Amino acid sequence: MMNMMLENWQPIVASLTFVAVIVLLITEWVHLTTAALMGALLLVVVNIVSLPEAVEYIAKSHSTLTLFFGVMVLVRSLQPTKIFEYLGTQIVRWSQGRGDRLLLSIVVITTPICAVLPNATTVMLIAPLIPPIAEELAIDFVPLLILLVLVANSSGLLTIVGDPATFIVGSALNLSFWDYLVRLSFGGVLAIGVILALLPILWRTIWRTKLRDLETLPKVELEHPVALTFLLSIVATVVIFFVVGETLPIRMSPATVALSGAALSLLVVQKSRIAQVPDILKDIDWSTLIFFMSIFVLIGGLEKTGVIASLSTLLAIVLGKNIVLGSLILLFGVGAISSLVPNIPLVIAVVPLLKNYVVAAGLAGSEILTPGFGGQFPDVVLPLFYAMMYGATLGGNATIVGASSNLVAAGIAQQYGRPIAFRRYLKYGIPATAAQLIVLAFYVWLRFLR
Repeated sequence: MMNMMLENWQPIVASLTFVAVIVLLITEWVHLTTAALMGALLLVVVNIVSLPEAVEYIAKSHSTLTLFFGVMVLVRSLQPTKIFEYLGTQIVRWSQGRGDRLLLSIVVITTPICAVLPNATTVMLIAPLIPPIAEELAIDFVPLLILLVLVANSSGLLTIVGDPATFIVGSALNLSFWDYLVRLSFGGVLAIGVILALLPILWRTIWRTKLRDLETLPKVELEHPVALTFLLSIVATVVIFFVVGETLPIRMSPATVALSGAALSLLVVQKSRIAQVPDILKDIDWSTLIFFMSIFVLIGGLEKTGVIASLSTLLAIVLGKNIVLGSLILLFGVGAISSLVPNIPLVIAVVPLLKNYVVAAGLAGSEILTPGFGGQFPDVVLPLFYAMMYGATLGGNATIVGASSNLVAAGIAQQYGRPIAFRRYLKYGIPATAAQLIVLAFYVWLRFLR
């Protein structure tokens, strides 16, 4: 009897723990990593999830963790060369003294970088360069920072490694880098296109501004040219193998490619003596990686206690087999939720929910729920996952708390004495996000649902 009562309480405790962690993430009462780690440990302490099971849940998501660790090492290895500071000054110089070209330059520089590197990491490197440059040009840097994060978040849709959400969904569907490019990258192109179309409207003051003489700007010179050449060659090779690695006779996943690139970059750093390897590893964003691990354990708790299966059954009752309605609800619903809830835990939670839903609705066989399933999903259910991914990624553009990139930019603005007010961000975030979601809804319908 006692065991039966305990089992009945486990789903409630697991659900309340997950909700409490989300509330802490939104309110920022404690650091996001602390909140997630405390929630995961609570499940272990009350024996909803045993410690070996927690490790197993983390191991199941090793590809996500290793991919981002490898890319973080690559980015950190490049910092001593001042490549990012150099690109920041080039943004302004390429504008040739015109506000419209300055805005376009931010888009042009940020888009390709965030297509292959984590957007929050890229914002962390580029955003500190914008306030001093804007001060030199006598313009407000806040709209520029907001543009930077909107472009960074949107660019993540261009490749499977561009954003945690794209990689989590792509991995769940067993998509290769090339599969993602063919099927889904155009959604990222449309998202960036919406931002470009809104530049003369939302950023009209800067768009029409004639800037100060650019000759007064400080010049940044690249350092350690030999090491930089080797490191950029490694980055280029990594990108190439992202595309072709899974088609080679000896298959290389994006995670394997990223780790290989990280190892080679550490070798270059050590032999060129531009930095110490322990310093590179010390500066890795370990808090984000621990956050990922903790969220995986929390979602594992929801799966083990049957919460996700119950929600999936409810979803099957409400939607039935209506893929069109389900896709649109997911696009806008997840987009709205993602404006307040960080998209990483949201996507990690919704992916197993959708898997169970399509099985409960009879749209796919139960084999897709098997751990390590490496087959293909039925084409009919794919729009559900695509729409959810688009909504989760773009919904983060709506508010200042919607994505980690936004919070990074807000912190940098605070350091320079001009905080980004929640309402001020909404003036840019809400119109941009609404337009992007509407455009992507038409794209999903025309491309996948007709």
